[in-house]
Amino acid sequence: MHMKQQSTTIGPDTVEQGGVFSGLPELTVVVISYNTKTMTLDCLASLFNETKTPLEVIVVDNASSDGSAEAIASAFPQVRLIAESVNHGFAPAHEIAMVHATAPWLLLLNPDTVVLDGAVDRLLNFAKSRPQAGIWGGRTVYADRRINPYSCWRRMSLWTIFCRLTGLTGIFPNSGIFNSEEYAGWDRDTEREVDIVTGCFFLIERAKWDELGGFDPDFTMYGEEADLCLRARLSGLRPRITPDACIVHYGGASEPVAADRIVRVLRAKMELVLRHFPKGRRRLGQALFRLFPLSRMIANAAFARLTGNDRFALKSSVWREVWKRRAEWQSGFLK
Repeated sequence: MHMKQQSTTIGPDTVEQGGVFSGLPELTVVVISYNTKTMTLDCLASLFNETKTPLEVIVVDNASSDGSAEAIASAFPQVRLIAESVNHGFAPAHEIAMVHATAPWLLLLNPDTVVLDGAVDRLLNFAKSRPQAGIWGGRTVYADRRINPYSCWRRMSLWTIFCRLTGLTGIFPNSGIFNSEEYAGWDRDTEREVDIVTGCFFLIERAKWDELGGFDPDFTMYGEEADLCLRARLSGLRPRITPDACIVHYGGASEPVAADRIVRVLRAKMELVLRHFPKGRRRLGQALFRLFPLSRMIANAAFARLTGNDRFALKSSVWREVWKRRAEWQSGFLK
């Protein structure tokens, strides 16, 4: 059970968003905050400034220690704030938010994002023009407006795991063959069907979210949108990306410790292998995936010796820690 420390809400009949809109909101925007106070404030400011669609905004703060909840309540009284006393993780926090969501459309937006040039309106219009997709995403860039390619992914396969394990992905990062999981070679400048839309900018109809069961709460952090998208594809949906809806996404702001983050990512990815690989390929996929951190540790150690570059030595030490902690991730969510 979660415990609320405070809740700042407005009624559904008046939606404040820069100006004031009468009537029910068309869109619910959910933001999950954790120790990203400045970024979250910037995100909310950009959302309100750049969006004309009548909306309600729900922020679940996962027990931030940096004053996020207090700052959000003060700066944005129109936001429905749910300040928690414990960190529930990303997917479970959405369950808390959905109890309060009332709009027919649902947008998941990371706190470490900035909405650009009416991106939310553009994404909603795109969704209405491509209803068969069922899940929609946009284009993400870094703060300097370089393309951030991680707005979408291709599903993992034995081939993509093999390419990462052998280093082919790193050697040929722009190859659509050897780095196909990242859709390498595509600058996200065209509309396209994709396997997975990243949860930083993720639009879905509320009815479809409920039909699919939303995020599986077992995915406390990382992998939840991949699991949902792959389940959605089994039901006939075909997620799509548009270049016309663009946001800044910084990435990784809420979890700065490299080894901890990698352990969480690997654990979620292993679970995706176990859940979504064809039965005949799961054991091989699991075996190959287990070797990936070891290969990174060895490769970076070798580069450090050859070049004398401390950067490779640091990377090797991080991967060494991840490898030592393999009991935490090598079986997915199984204990």
